[in-house]
Amino acid sequence: MNRQRRTESQRRAGERGQWSSKTEYFLVVAGNVVGLGNVWRFPYLCYKNGGGAFLVPYCLFAVVYGMPLFLLETSFGQYTQEGFITCWRKLCPLAQGIGYGHAIIKLYDFCYIIVQVWALFYLVFSFRSQLPWSTCENTWNTANCLGLQILDSPSTNLTNQSMLKNTTSAATEFWERRVLGMSRGIEELGSVRWELALCLLACWMFCYFSIWKSIRSSGKVAYFTATFPYVMLIILLIRGLTLPGAWEGIYFYLYPDLNHLANLEVWVEAGSQILFSYSLAAGTLTVLSSYNEYNNNCYRDSFWLCLLNSGTSFVAGFVVFSVLGFMAQNQGVTVDTVAESGPGLAFIAYPQATALMPVPQFWTVSFFLMLFFLSVDTHFVTVECFITSLSDLFPKLFRKPGRHEIFVLVICSFFFLIHLMLVTEGGIYVFQLIDYYGPSRACLYFMALFECLALAWTFGADDVINFIEDMTGQRPSVFFKLCWKYIIPLLSLASFVLHLVDCQHPRINNWYVYPYWAYAVGWTMTLSSVLMVPLWAAGQMCLTAGTFRQRLSALCRSAEDPAWKMESRKLKEEGTTVQLRTPAETPA
Repeated sequence: MNRQRRTESQRRAGERGQWSSKTEYFLVVAGNVVGLGNVWRFPYLCYKNGGGAFLVPYCLFAVVYGMPLFLLETSFGQYTQEGFITCWRKLCPLAQGIGYGHAIIKLYDFCYIIVQVWALFYLVFSFRSQLPWSTCENTWNTANCLGLQILDSPSTNLTNQSMLKNTTSAATEFWERRVLGMSRGIEELGSVRWELALCLLACWMFCYFSIWKSIRSSGKVAYFTATFPYVMLIILLIRGLTLPGAWEGIYFYLYPDLNHLANLEVWVEAGSQILFSYSLAAGTLTVLSSYNEYNNNCYRDSFWLCLLNSGTSFVAGFVVFSVLGFMAQNQGVTVDTVAESGPGLAFIAYPQATALMPVPQFWTVSFFLMLFFLSVDTHFVTVECFITSLSDLFPKLFRKPGRHEIFVLVICSFFFLIHLMLVTEGGIYVFQLIDYYGPSRACLYFMALFECLALAWTFGADDVINFIEDMTGQRPSVFFKLCWKYIIPLLSLASFVLHLVDCQHPRINNWYVYPYWAYAVGWTMTLSSVLMVPLWAAGQMCLTAGTFRQRLSALCRSAEDPAWKMESRKLKEEGTTVQLRTPAETPA
């Protein structure tokens, strides 16, 4: 089996290419899984859900959910040497709808390029002699603006916070009025912000030249984009720990409030954080590992990459909350009044804090360079995985010399035009709607559930363990089999149901409520990926010849299964033909 698969792997490598070295693979995967979710989402969730107590469900989910699923997806891709759509043909054709669901999720993931755009915009302004978000002397400021000079004043403390209720910080006004130019809602998209549009063009150009030669170019780019954020993170960590009030922020970050462990939402949040930060159930790991050699030790790689991811999240919490503690001390307030998740933390609180430090330009430039490259890795890997999967689906069309570069250019150009919507005056409302409903927790839990059902139950958990042993020379313990067959499906199903039951409509700044049609659009985005799984299965059952039992058997069996080949030969001798169409032969 090893010799046959190795020969097949070498043939596929000649068609698709392989990583030039193990280092390139490791850096690209690390750059993808270590992103904004580690730097901002994890520290915020840790604080929100009981500080150090949140580490209990987080670590438990990392062991029984994250690591086993990470290994399953990477070994699956390495074994099949295919993208996240066509890989299912070899092991479980009935489940190919999972791959199409991943493709739709990827389209929504493309919108996260807007984070790069904002980071690049701030980076340009960071070189000014006076940071524009530190004063109220700009054309976009209102009469209610509150400059950092006042916030930093000793007279501004808890006794006179009432007089500040109707004011807006200079950092908030820069974000809302200068960067976004926010309209009154999604109903008013307004005009395109031309400066953001230029940044968007620059980001898509960077993405194109990172992936235009497929992994031959993206692997080389990762040497810089995956390592540079770590340099910046270490610099910011050292600086943060030396700030006055830093340890008060760290106390808020880590103080364990064990009462939160009785709240089911805390456990659901921990599971969703593992899904997002490990890039699980989205097809990314499958595609990246498909460029490995057949005998690469994906078993060992999975352990170290998961450890790197969680370790980065934990360290990033010290960076974020040391600065928030510094801000809280300067403003005479508690840490919980300055800590928030998402764009507010990245583009309001942190820039405001760096503006109060000595030599603010240096710290601001360092921060936004880190933010830019953290998002760059995740974005170009997302686009590369989407393009690889389409190329594997239509190899004769996209693999001919010169066509790949043109195909990548068309994809990048098309989505640049689509994403102009995100840099309008109402773009922030569109982005947060896509962020909440597109690649939502419900979608990822659903995909994780059916991945395990298809591979651990239909294809067979023992067969998965066998091909991992065949590739790596190491046999995974029975613990992984239990996780794939029982623990991950049960946790995914429970979390999926809880998310649907407790789902709340998103709001912006706690005051803007989306119109009902926007929520309908949002749920359509969620269902567009989820429904691909049952619809594809139903369509294939209808299009495959034979009795119901024969069709189900054909679609649930690996094309390389000797038992299935023998059964097919027997049916043929009996005069019964079971024809299984490939997706290329199946009408759309």
